[in-house]
Amino acid sequence: MPDVVKGAQRRKYSRASIKKALEEQRDEHGTSVALYRAQPLVELTLDLDLPPSGNQLSCSLGVQPLSLFSERGRCLMFLDMIRTLAAHYLVDYAMAHGMADRQLAGAPYFGRDEKASRRDGFDKFYEVFWLNVFGPKLVESVGRERVLSTPAHLVEELPNGSVLLVLWPTAADFARDEARVAQARAHVHLRPDLDFDTVLRTLRERSAALVPVEPRFHPDVAPFLSRLPDVFAISERQRKIAELNAFRPPAPEEWLPVALPSDVGNPERVLTSYGDLAEGLVAALHTKVPSIMAATPESLTDLDFHFWRENFPERYKRDL
Repeated sequence: MPDVVKGAQRRKYSRASIKKALEEQRDEHGTSVALYRAQPLVELTLDLDLPPSGNQLSCSLGVQPLSLFSERGRCLMFLDMIRTLAAHYLVDYAMAHGMADRQLAGAPYFGRDEKASRRDGFDKFYEVFWLNVFGPKLVESVGRERVLSTPAHLVEELPNGSVLLVLWPTAADFARDEARVAQARAHVHLRPDLDFDTVLRTLRERSAALVPVEPRFHPDVAPFLSRLPDVFAISERQRKIAELNAFRPPAPEEWLPVALPSDVGNPERVLTSYGDLAEGLVAALHTKVPSIMAATPESLTDLDFHFWRENFPERYKRDL
């Protein structure tokens, strides 16, 4: 069961919370709600288009870690679930794949603007992922015989005219070279206008971009840099870690004595004002930066990261 429901706010899971979230997110196009579970990490987003904008339900399910799908048995259970859903509810298109690679592929827009993407949907074979459900209209656009003869681990015609296609037995192995070759063959089969070598080279480049990079940050800035990778899109994180590994803080250009002479008339009053400012900071940020209550050196790193992530000097006025 989910733990949290998110609309405009996050609430403990309940039917009432779902109803409230749907009301909060309602606009002229439709409504949406997100459900979260902590262990294992699961996110389910339901996006409902309502008349006159449309009449369609879009579902997005994210599960981490991807290694959960390294076992054939679990992948078969997932496949059975998708087969049952796709057989009973006609879809235009559905897919399951590693999120990072999906981002590198350009999904969901594939080079189009959002308006065109929402209007046209998955109107041609922009990409072939680990698991695919192609709706009848998409199948007929290239010919049912061609789709059913696609070289893949599994190709299955469903009773409603959709086609279920699985490239490789296990989802977690999508970046293996053998799986990439299978992916390129399937894509070129469905898109004869594409060149196999070019498609395969692109897929291999994507695999290389996803190879895990061990963090080796400079010790002087490691506490701060270690927080940065999670801020970036999952498809960019390994590249960002490599960039941060190469970063070296500049050498000091000048040195100052440890203690400077006082340049104020009443040092005690100034120190008191500093204390007031510190208390105000704790009162304002203790919820977003809980460690600030501990007043440790690590609290300063957490505070620095919060200000950096929020782009604080530009987003907020100085006289708050």
